[in-house]
Amino acid sequence: MLKAKGNAQETFLSSVLQNEGKSWSEFYRFVNRCKGNRGNIPAIKGCNGGLITDPVDKANNLNDSYASAFSCERNIPDINSTHSDKPFTIKISIIRKGLAMNGRNKAVGPDDIPGALLKMGGEAMIPYLVRLLDITTNNGTIPRDWKNAIVVPVHKGGDRSVVKNYRPVSLTSVVCKQMEHVLAGYIRQV
Repeated sequence: MLKAKGNAQETFLSSVLQNEGKSWSEFYRFVNRCKGNRGNIPAIKGCNGGLITDPVDKANNLNDSYASAFSCERNIPDINSTHSDKPFTIKISIIRKGLAMNGRNKAVGPDDIPGALLKMGGEAMIPYLVRLLDITTNNGTIPRDWKNAIVVPVHKGGDRSVVKNYRPVSLTSVVCKQMEHVLAGYIRQV
């Protein structure tokens, strides 16, 4: 896999260099992605107005802010299926279309599976992905990594020291997103 990733990066860089500077913005986006942490959050103001500089304290402060803005529904009603005797089947064409639309440069979720890996796997990957999603939907269980998200604060604008000026972005599993798209498409048809 590392060799394939290296080859893909080399191909990309060659294509950028062959364009003689016409696609430098793509090149710099690539470099920034490789660098990883694009920018630390500066000191933020706590509830008492004091500046918080410790990364753990900043994370806890942002978490408290996000938790106060969102709620978790606990009274979810059971849905009785009228077709419980028929297994849910996922069409290969739907997964093929979903993978074609999958962005290569999307951040990975808690399962550490990049969208580029699924896309590079191409036709060989599709039957295995379909089987995994079939098993998941028919058993009614979801892998633990699919239930988690990496929450990244993104600055919306304004004063960078104000917690309310950051919005949470959840990085979730790319494979789980494929399943969500399949189920959402099915629900829209029903």
